[in-house]
Amino acid sequence: MNFTLTENVSLSPTVYRLRLEGPHGALRPGQFAQVSVPGLYLRRPISLCLWDENGVTLVIREVGKGTKALRSLSPGSQVDALLPLGNGFDPSAAGQKPLLVGGGVGLPPLLGLCRELIALGKSPTVLCGFSSKSDSFLTEEFLSLGCPVRVSTLDGSLGVKGLVTDLMEGCDHDSVFSCGPRAMMKAVFDKTDRPGQYSFEERMACGFGACMGCSVPTRSGMKRVCADGPVFPGGEVIW
Repeated sequence: MNFTLTENVSLSPTVYRLRLEGPHGALRPGQFAQVSVPGLYLRRPISLCLWDENGVTLVIREVGKGTKALRSLSPGSQVDALLPLGNGFDPSAAGQKPLLVGGGVGLPPLLGLCRELIALGKSPTVLCGFSSKSDSFLTEEFLSLGCPVRVSTLDGSLGVKGLVTDLMEGCDHDSVFSCGPRAMMKAVFDKTDRPGQYSFEERMACGFGACMGCSVPTRSGMKRVCADGPVFPGGEVIW
């Protein structure tokens, strides 16, 4: 699908919010888009952050040539994107008190999920982990939804000093939803006995299951993050 970039805003020194306007199909939190990058062969997988009937919002971190090219686009640019891709979160499987745990650029898909959970009458709590205050983003957007938000930073410049999993202590919850680095999600899985859904970040080439390059080991064999995931039940993953 072809979209028009209508907004490209810096949220932190390396994180940008892109608004793409254009028609799209039905979307679920946790799904992603494969975005074509000018001058580069492979598309880049970007989680869907928010969406409405007019378009979608993506949040990206500049980490290489592809994301640098995307964050350099000017409003009015045409963007070619494949979406929606993957199997996202299932909000209906959440308990009444879901805990959302995100690290860095793993937070964007949790924002759309949080909105869906609240619409279902759930009462989510959001835990956000960053390296420092200057790296933080989207916390105000979570707060605007009306849910409790707790923040940790590795250097203690914002919120609690430490890891995002440190914030789980004493959190009353009956289900977990998480996205971020695999080591962080494993720590989340190890720290709770509640059912959970975990969204994996992997390098992808095709984005729809043809190349098998993003496979991860599960108890039922190798699974493709792009087509079978990116969201998997925590108990299914071989961490």
